[in-house]
Amino acid sequence: MSIKEMIADHPQVGANFNEELAEAVKHAMYCAAICNSCADACSAEAMAMAECIRVCSDCSDICTATYRVATRRTAGNVAVLKAMLETCIEACVACEGECSRHDNPHCQRCAQMCQECADDCRRALEVMNRNG
Repeated sequence: MSIKEMIADHPQVGANFNEELAEAVKHAMYCAAICNSCADACSAEAMAMAECIRVCSDCSDICTATYRVATRRTAGNVAVLKAMLETCIEACVACEGECSRHDNPHCQRCAQMCQECADDCRRALEVMNRNG
């Protein structure tokens, strides 16, 4: 099952399917899970990782909220969706910055996922802004 197919099958999406937004939804879902896992892994590290745990947890929650809002397409609130995408970008940039400071594999993976999610959210916003 694909979240992209689920969004495309929505009766109010039809010809207005936004591939970039669907990709952002998919990556926000992945990013939420990876940030959550990274926060947990950080709690098992010997060094003090409180800031990383906080940033990863915030990013996970924001990504979750973003993909949930973006998958509800009935009478969509475009202004709210755009704000969610912008907030998701901001959270992902902050998390990428924090995680990229750490050499452990889970933080490096999290930083990469955050970069991909932020890039996809930017592309989705660009398409939404072009299409009104």
